[in-house]
Amino acid sequence: MPRKRATIREVAQATGLSPAAVSYALRGLQVSEETMERVRAAAAELGYEADPIARALASGRTGMIGLLCGSLEDLWQQSLAVGISRGLREKDRYALILDAVGDPARERVLAQQLRDQRVDGMIVQPLDPAAAFWPELCESLPVVAIGDSLAGTAGEVVFDNRRGVTLALEHLRALGHRSVAILTPTRASTPNRPADVHVTAEADRLGLDISVATAPHGLAAATSVAQDILLATKPSAVFCFSDSIAYGVYAAAQELELSIPGDVSVMGYDDHPMSGLLTPGLTTVDWDIDGIVRAAVRLISAAADGGTRRRRVVQAPTLTERGSVARVS
Repeated sequence: MPRKRATIREVAQATGLSPAAVSYALRGLQVSEETMERVRAAAAELGYEADPIARALASGRTGMIGLLCGSLEDLWQQSLAVGISRGLREKDRYALILDAVGDPARERVLAQQLRDQRVDGMIVQPLDPAAAFWPELCESLPVVAIGDSLAGTAGEVVFDNRRGVTLALEHLRALGHRSVAILTPTRASTPNRPADVHVTAEADRLGLDISVATAPHGLAAATSVAQDILLATKPSAVFCFSDSIAYGVYAAAQELELSIPGDVSVMGYDDHPMSGLLTPGLTTVDWDIDGIVRAAVRLISAAADGGTRRRRVVQAPTLTERGSVARVS
């Protein structure tokens, strides 16, 4: 005969706690680390597994958190999705991961679909933070934004893009660069993203001659855009708003028989682990992806459990210097 499913009451009896306290401990909420470990050990020994259907019916919650990614062609966003998915699992939640493929119109459709599927909350790295649908959507479910701020969210992990852009451009200027190409994933339909706005203002302040082009995250497409801009403007440096786009510059330079950093310097913007394996290693801006994951999971878990206090985490950047930027004589 199959073994009868252990119940939460049996775990409560084994630990001397109430069923409610056991439920909190299994979800990593409102209990000490010692209590959480004791409850999880007892649950494992008894073979207890939460019944997702019963939990959803009892609580009105699905245990699902929507994770809407701007573009999963971006290797950094892939790493972010993996980290958030694992972090949510430790909170006894699951991530429903969707890809907007860099398209703001698709982002709107997918965000509304997640709402209609009754997820307990949503984490989003918005492509178009100024879009009119966000405030209404945020009224219907808890939303945590990563990167850029959104109106009406339950929480946000905001990048200090002003500081990140300044770090990058000041580094290039200090090494003598004056002609800089900027490759951004931002489309012409969403021109007011903070990083893109600030890069123009900061270039003016520093006296840099910049040319800006839109480049997708995919390697082949980024390589094609990089080839065009290297041939058209012949910059001394290329600053990319994504390490994935910078990899396209490496590929384009190789095809054009240009050396990095001898003929052209290259900078990235998110310090993906692959960036340290390139030859030469990519100089880039590090945003502490592990800290972003912890903050986003903490904020959405609290909001999905009914927390009403809005929290804002500002993520500070650091410059990671490797060998892809040279001094210009």
